[in-house]
Amino acid sequence: MRPFTPATRNFSGPVPRSSTPVRSILKPASVLGRRKAEYAGLSDPVDAPESPTKRRKIFIDETRNVTYEVGRRTMDEVKLEVRTALEEHLRGNDSQYDTLKELFASDKQRYLPPVVGEEDDTLKPHELQVYVVALTGCVPILKNRLCNGLVHTVLNCSWLGRDDAFVKVFTHFLAALVSAQGSYLSPVLMMMVGKFSDSRSSVWSVPDFPEVSRETMRNRLHSTLHYLLQMFPSAISVLEELLVSKLPFHNESMRVHMAYVDNLLRIKDYVPDSRDEVFDIILKRVVQIDSQMQTDLEDLDDDVTAAVMYALREHSEGDEWENDDDDSDDESDAESVHSDDPDFDENVARIKSIKGSVEKMDAMMDTLFSVYTPHFTNPGSDTAFDMFTVLLREFEQLVLPTYKSRHTQFLIFHFAQMHERLTDAFCGQLIATAFQGNTPNVLKQSAAAYLASFVARGAHLPSGLIRSIFGLLLHHLDQYRKKYEPLCRGPDLMRFTPYYSLVQATLYIFCFRWQDLIVSTPEFVDPEDPASYIGQEMEWMGTCRKDLSVQIFSKLNPLKVCAPVIVEEFAKISHRLNFMYVYPLVESNKRVRLTQYLTATYSTGGALRDAGYETQDESFHQLDPYFPFDPYQLPVSKRWLENDYVHWKAVQGLNAEDEDDSDDDIDDDLDEDEIEEGTATDSDGEDYE
Repeated sequence: MRPFTPATRNFSGPVPRSSTPVRSILKPASVLGRRKAEYAGLSDPVDAPESPTKRRKIFIDETRNVTYEVGRRTMDEVKLEVRTALEEHLRGNDSQYDTLKELFASDKQRYLPPVVGEEDDTLKPHELQVYVVALTGCVPILKNRLCNGLVHTVLNCSWLGRDDAFVKVFTHFLAALVSAQGSYLSPVLMMMVGKFSDSRSSVWSVPDFPEVSRETMRNRLHSTLHYLLQMFPSAISVLEELLVSKLPFHNESMRVHMAYVDNLLRIKDYVPDSRDEVFDIILKRVVQIDSQMQTDLEDLDDDVTAAVMYALREHSEGDEWENDDDDSDDESDAESVHSDDPDFDENVARIKSIKGSVEKMDAMMDTLFSVYTPHFTNPGSDTAFDMFTVLLREFEQLVLPTYKSRHTQFLIFHFAQMHERLTDAFCGQLIATAFQGNTPNVLKQSAAAYLASFVARGAHLPSGLIRSIFGLLLHHLDQYRKKYEPLCRGPDLMRFTPYYSLVQATLYIFCFRWQDLIVSTPEFVDPEDPASYIGQEMEWMGTCRKDLSVQIFSKLNPLKVCAPVIVEEFAKISHRLNFMYVYPLVESNKRVRLTQYLTATYSTGGALRDAGYETQDESFHQLDPYFPFDPYQLPVSKRWLENDYVHWKAVQGLNAEDEDDSDDDIDDDLDEDEIEEGTATDSDGEDYE
């Protein structure tokens, strides 16, 4: 018997009707199962010749002039069978209804030909389409909640792995179902979004049908989804909620995440209004993975971290993140960690888990770079600026408040350097956040760190912009100093966080960009040789030397609160460039205890001296050396940042240690008491509060 396929034919006369009695396919499941079991026992089955009295019947769609072959049943008879099964179910007789459900529940079972001498009553793979058409005509009955079980079974059938004709019929069934009963909209969309995570053909393939590729499957899925959204525009809001709720779990594999991301990105192509929502969903997940991955890496010892990096070397190509040849990513991260094996190695499990997180992060970042890049073909255009505003909004809402974000921010780092207009927009947003009066201190601190890191690390920033921002920071520092110094007993991070954050940002910029702050140099200084600047008398930008010196030697004593690693580097470079000499202050600060200036101690009328214990470590009251554009380490996606980045360069005699470099440079004969007085290390001073 030929398979059930539509074929266009022209007919001039009436449709002949057969006198052969028609037997229903809706038999009890036990009958069908018994015949299959009998066939399974045969070693050499032989196809029985077709009886001349059992002629094939056809159904003609006169509207489209298409002929359907349905074996021994006409379309009208199948519709009657389905309607009867549904009506009997509503009366309490579930026999035919259950068999109808079984047809769709077992739709992936391979077709078994009948044994010799037995009638071929088994539903052939292609004939399931007829039942979808019949159910479409019975949608008014399916509205009854008693038919929910059948509806959900039909929705879960493998419709994407069949032929195009079945997909078209199934699409019309979905539209009719939602149109008749609006409450089915959510289950229909949930079924479709649930397939966003499918990546392997074994999930959607159906026996007796040609294999359907991943690309074809997704084209069918999104064509159907697009059709439904056109039919029901209000479904977009429901879809957006489902896109968030159906996100893969964090411990799902890279393959699952990338399948979902690929499907999300397809939606924005036919629903332009959902573009921002799609990008937000993806970026939220990237930030979550990024911050968790960074926390996990910080908890590892050096040996385990090295093992993770070694394992990542195997993954060097990112063209196909869902490669079918890669079976190593099938298991979720959770499955790779938990094991009942007595030989289970916890370190190996941690390495595998973190490696999976790094690969997920790398794949998603690489994909986002490739998606955003076409919008910046002409970086000075309004199109590019429109997309950049999306990036800027996502950065402000998702990335900036996340302290442990390590790689996500490099999206805006890359695109902000493509044009002066984009650079100004990014820096302007950071400046506004850092200096707005109603901004929480934690965001001010983060904005200052991002601004300093961008200015220090951005390879395409002009010297004029670097000088302008450096001067702007000095201006705001002086305003903060005048505001806080009368209230200051000594260095106190909790009370004066915005001030110390700006000082650390200024020192960080100086360490990377000191050459851009120099206005003129002696003739024999070679701009290509940083070592030639050492020990020379140079003219610096404006009054920056004086302005920064006022801050450093103020009563607020910022060098005690800023991260020691940055203070040490600044002291070394500024001394050898004859910019500023701060070593005596650094040494005297070693005797200052920040706990004596805690705000909580002011009410006692005294300060906490060394009483034999510390409530908290001294470093708790100092700034973290966190600058978000430190080197990008993801192995594949780092290709997008080539030539965008200023790397730290060690210059012998300037910022690199040598045999003659020691603390001997410090003038031990300097009157440290005078320095101590100028830095408010005396706790017996007047209380200004």
